[in-house]
Amino acid sequence: MGYCGSSAAYDVFLEGFQRTISRGPDDTRIVDTGKGFLGFHRLAIMGLSDSGMQPFELDGSYVVCNGEIYGFEKWREKLRKKGYAFQSGSDCEILLPMYREYGVEMFRMLDAEFACIFYDGKSGEYLAARDPIGIRPLYYGYNKEGVLLLASEAKNLVGLVEKIMPFPPGHYYKGGRFIPYRDITAVKKICRDDLETVCQKIHDKLIAGVEKRMVSDAKIGFLLSGGLDSSLVCAIAAKKSKKPIRTFAIGMKEDAIDLKYARQAAAHIGSEHREIYMTPQEVFSSLEELIYLLGTYDITTIRASVGMYLCCKAIHERTDVRVILTGEISDELFGYKYTDFAPDAQAFQKESEKRIRELHMYDVLRADRCISVNSLEARVPFGDLDFVEYVMSVDPEKKQNVYGKGKYLLRHAFEKDGYLPDEILWREKAAFSDAVGHSMVDHLKTYADSHYTDEEFELRARKYDYARPFTKESLLYREIFEKYYPGQAQMIAGFWMPNKTWKGCDVNDPSARVLSNYGESGR
Repeated sequence: MGYCGSSAAYDVFLEGFQRTISRGPDDTRIVDTGKGFLGFHRLAIMGLSDSGMQPFELDGSYVVCNGEIYGFEKWREKLRKKGYAFQSGSDCEILLPMYREYGVEMFRMLDAEFACIFYDGKSGEYLAARDPIGIRPLYYGYNKEGVLLLASEAKNLVGLVEKIMPFPPGHYYKGGRFIPYRDITAVKKICRDDLETVCQKIHDKLIAGVEKRMVSDAKIGFLLSGGLDSSLVCAIAAKKSKKPIRTFAIGMKEDAIDLKYARQAAAHIGSEHREIYMTPQEVFSSLEELIYLLGTYDITTIRASVGMYLCCKAIHERTDVRVILTGEISDELFGYKYTDFAPDAQAFQKESEKRIRELHMYDVLRADRCISVNSLEARVPFGDLDFVEYVMSVDPEKKQNVYGKGKYLLRHAFEKDGYLPDEILWREKAAFSDAVGHSMVDHLKTYADSHYTDEEFELRARKYDYARPFTKESLLYREIFEKYYPGQAQMIAGFWMPNKTWKGCDVNDPSARVLSNYGESGR
């Protein structure tokens, strides 16, 4: 967290900062830069000794970074040759020397998931930056005196600033302006590789993305839903690991369709597998806390967070795992169930661009909060920058579902070398919130229905002009959200829904279950 002005009150800063101590329970440090404060809660992942504690300092300049910088060892060697000395094994220690050498150009050089705040001791100014997808969270706002505050989560800033907004991914902030440095959705040239070449590159780049995320000084685990994406991440990791990887799955006791597939995938890859069960009561009792920690009222995000949050809570409480690999960001690249209805390839590509740009407010937000609030670090191989840029550049005619099977390119890419059994590799996608148990979504809807009469719903929903609730479930979530984040609804770009302008997608529930092509997905 950063208070970027000299009028900072320490006790006010501390109160906001302490709201996210579970993100970094290992150590806490706040420095007075002379022109404000920089604070850091540490979750030790790389360079576990005290020397890896932040803020890092170099000749009166400081940096705090929530990040994972891949290939940092090469940068460190390069910087050593330029005369810089390093005290720790932390990947983030390279940031101040890089800034000294390359200035703001450094951000486009990083292969990383990061959110960082710098104080430049020479110029006396602050700057900040966020990775191109927004995998690591960062929020900002201005207080009544016009001072900029920055923090990992919106909850840090509640009551400290007027309006809280997400820091735009792929931008840096300098001199009062947000400046784009890398648009991960921009395709300079469409890739015309033939189908087999495309699939081979997808295969190789995803493997590289998983491998680099397995480097950690802390223990690693994997979320395994039994769906294609998480199963592939786990299968690749299992092949690259010298000992069995640790996988975790969650579901409702009575009808979790994914648990049996997760079990099957785990048996195939030989992982050390654990199942966690949840009850309707646990779902209801965690709802308010969940909406507070997520900082959203979005239906899809909340539904899909219940299982993930309870699973990560169990991992934190019952194991020594501190890093979690997940399967997010595949849908945005290769298509959802609803993108089968895209009228043409160009529309498919445009939808993909929109989803990637907004990811930080939906699926990525969910993964970050559910994992980080439980003192774990999230890593997302499908969000590997090289992988995303390549898949985005592939001719959308090939990515569209013209094969009678969604995500065909990804499935075909891993067809030949037995990473997964065919039953998993070719299985139809089930919505995550449905897959932990169809009954969970039904329980939530019934629970929300019991809160309001039809008249009450109409009356109370009308209070909101922005992202007006359109079901009793969405109203319940919004009212809990407003309790903790009053007047901050614009942090989220409305409700995540299929593209209603497409034929077959004008539905009133975000679940793929309501689409006509859902078919075998829920079995």
